[in-house]
Amino acid sequence: MTDIRELLLSRIRDVPDYPEQGVMFKDITPLLADPGAFTALTDALAEIAANTGATKVVGLEARGFILGAPVAVRAGLGFVPVRKAGKLPGATLRQAYELEYGSAEIEVHAEDLDSGDRILIVDDVLATGGTAEAAIHLIQRAGAEVSALAVLMELGFLDGRARLEPALGGAPLEALLQV
Repeated sequence: MTDIRELLLSRIRDVPDYPEQGVMFKDITPLLADPGAFTALTDALAEIAANTGATKVVGLEARGFILGAPVAVRAGLGFVPVRKAGKLPGATLRQAYELEYGSAEIEVHAEDLDSGDRILIVDDVLATGGTAEAAIHLIQRAGAEVSALAVLMELGFLDGRARLEPALGGAPLEALLQV
């Protein structure tokens, strides 16, 4: 796993002072542009899906779509997008959550998750954990079970892991990189 970590880290660009002064933004677009690195990332996340018995992959808007869809294809599983409220047509389940600067809501199509499903949640970054926690609750409300939460990067200094562990109820939180 050390080799993949080195590969992934070598393809993530630090952008200082973006989106505001004092923030060091972690840009994954060079990683996505490199077919070898993107394939290695997809394979690593698909392995987590297999190891946790996932039956579907949920990707969190928006970069979770970019990572989650190829993981689902590689693992031979269905892909379910969790979107910002108002973006999905038809019957949805909605979950509100608090942000540092207000509140937001996410949705999923009600019929896309079943009571027997084991869901791997995929996103690019775990920061404070608000969106991921809302997604966990949304999946549970749909009657499905979370098999794991997998992210490319965990920003450990924001302590999102501690926030998520109670909601995960023993399901693993897998971060390929910790920064």
